[in-house]
Amino acid sequence: MSSGPGGARGWGYRVLGARLDYLLHFRPAEWPIMAAHTALGYVLAVGIAGVAMGASAGAAVCGIVLWVVCLNGGTLAINSAFDRDEGDIAYLRRPPPPPRRLFAVGMGAMLLGLVLAAIALPIGYVGAYAVCLVLSVLYSVPPVRLKAVAGADWLINMWGFGTLTPYAGWASTGRHVDFTHALVLLAFCPLFAALYPLTQLYQMDEDRRRGDATLAIRLGLARSLDVAIGAAALALVLLGWAASRSAWTSGDAWRWTMLGAAALAWIAVLLPWRLRAPTMSPAGHQRGMYLALVAWAVTDLGVGLAWGV
Repeated sequence: MSSGPGGARGWGYRVLGARLDYLLHFRPAEWPIMAAHTALGYVLAVGIAGVAMGASAGAAVCGIVLWVVCLNGGTLAINSAFDRDEGDIAYLRRPPPPPRRLFAVGMGAMLLGLVLAAIALPIGYVGAYAVCLVLSVLYSVPPVRLKAVAGADWLINMWGFGTLTPYAGWASTGRHVDFTHALVLLAFCPLFAALYPLTQLYQMDEDRRRGDATLAIRLGLARSLDVAIGAAALALVLLGWAASRSAWTSGDAWRWTMLGAAALAWIAVLLPWRLRAPTMSPAGHQRGMYLALVAWAVTDLGVGLAWGV
């Protein structure tokens, strides 16, 4: 969203008044990315043909909305309530001061989503939602606040966003996950392990001032990027293992091409970043983060096509 008075944010304040601050801290700019990653699990479960025929569509849409808006949006809101960032944060430039009831609103949204999931969706989805709700509270809320514990923040996010998010899309259909597709879902765990430190590099100065010992601060700039490269490589190995188990024929070479495109996207982002890192400004690291999100989107698309068609 534009933050200028004549942009979308200015229009939002005219319509919603101060209530817009709550919405902004739910960070709707991230919702398309989260929705796409959740929907990937649905595509893997029913296939693109199944999506076109509307297989389990109602449950999938319900699951995606609850996961993206209630769980993820609520998580980001309670995170903002305690971080009180003044500089840019992921998916929100120039954040407004957190409203007084932001924690209550964010927590209420997460709990509402859990209740609705328990009413409308299969037990696998409800279990994944409940686990991520607990992890979100442990991640953001003092005195535990695991986001300030280097390594713990990483583990929570690689499993929560990386693997459990697409699993939720799959679980909304009520279908069993076979081993090959489990490998595909698992691959997104190290892939998010690669992405997560990249989201912290441009915020290192502000995190140091706040006293948060984030993963990127503990590792340092160079090692954060080295870890990202290694984790991305592991993710691609797992996807290759899943592909080798999928009995693709010579006519399926295009499926390997999809995976190759994902690999090239990560190489194009990470290797130049690693080489230029010592001379890059925080703004440059922020641009690198958004390029990494593009590589993530290319991977989601490639995996969805490779196993969904």
